[in-house]
Amino acid sequence: MPNTKQILEAAWKEGEDVTKCTPKFSLEYYPPKTAEGVASLYPKVYRMAQQKPLFVDLTWGAGGSTSDLTMDMSTNFKKLFDVEVNMHLTCTNITQESVKQALVDAKDNGLTSIVALRGDPPEGQDKWEATDGGLNCALDLVQYIKKAHGDHFSLAVAGYPEGHPNAITEVEDVEKLTDSEKSRLIKTADGKQWVCTDENFEKELAYLKKKVDAGGDLILTQLFYDVDVFLTFVDRVRAMGITVPILPGIMPLGNYGGFKRMTGFCKTRVPAEMEAKLETLKEKDQADDFKAYGVELVTAMCKRIWATGKVKCLHFYCLNQYKTVFSVLKALGIEIVDVEAGEEAAKFEKAKEAIAQTLEAQKPKEEEKKE
Repeated sequence: MPNTKQILEAAWKEGEDVTKCTPKFSLEYYPPKTAEGVASLYPKVYRMAQQKPLFVDLTWGAGGSTSDLTMDMSTNFKKLFDVEVNMHLTCTNITQESVKQALVDAKDNGLTSIVALRGDPPEGQDKWEATDGGLNCALDLVQYIKKAHGDHFSLAVAGYPEGHPNAITEVEDVEKLTDSEKSRLIKTADGKQWVCTDENFEKELAYLKKKVDAGGDLILTQLFYDVDVFLTFVDRVRAMGITVPILPGIMPLGNYGGFKRMTGFCKTRVPAEMEAKLETLKEKDQADDFKAYGVELVTAMCKRIWATGKVKCLHFYCLNQYKTVFSVLKALGIEIVDVEAGEEAAKFEKAKEAIAQTLEAQKPKEEEKKE
């Protein structure tokens, strides 16, 4: 099976006008914290895999907390669902020796696509710190992988249209900001305002170029809701001579509370009109209206981005769900395969049997890790 770089290269014919075609997409999931959650996720990923995404991502877990599970699930998803898996690998809570072993295991398990990240701080820790004997940043990780394994792995790196959260600082006087800084201005629930200054943003772009020059084959962006900010980011990246694919990180809206937590954690800019609308839909009895508006909003974002011809794949952060993503895909003109209808239903039943057998076979291994 080709890796993510090869898949993206083969997705379109040379000179093909993607704006006249149905969008292509990829999907991202995270390892659940419980055995029940894991068992529930497998059928969901099967459903999504039948929609023929270019690939699926699986995160390494906050603070490296689910690294073994990420490896097992990545391997199983690829084998069970015949889909390329882009496995995340971070520098958090992991020594260089453990990185070495993770890459060997990935290679032995038939995995050929990696997302190289620094990672978030472990739970309960505000500041990220390198592990003794570990790597310091995503650039170090990209360089390490390329040196150890050459071109075996396709490497994805992260891009931040609004700046990395660590590079975003509190604003004291908005009037002193430049126009470009004002376009990235972020307001949080506590009334504070934040921005990645022009100086810091230049550093962010320079660092992104270093990651790509070191071996990054594609760029997956942080989630965003301001399309203008994303498109400006793409133009700036291209102006630096970076030619690898840029995949916009799209996160559908599930519920008001979750949306506020995620955008607050990531310091995501929410356009004023969108913010005002969501405030009218935040009550519990408005959950369906909130989701409907979310589908409408995200669909419009995707259509506008796709119409520019600047991207060739949309990357959806699924939050381990599928219904809302399905609704967006349908609205984009993508025909959804119903795995519970007709001949597909029989295939789904066989898949569920294979899933159950796989999870049962892994129980002794999981018990051994606990001891």
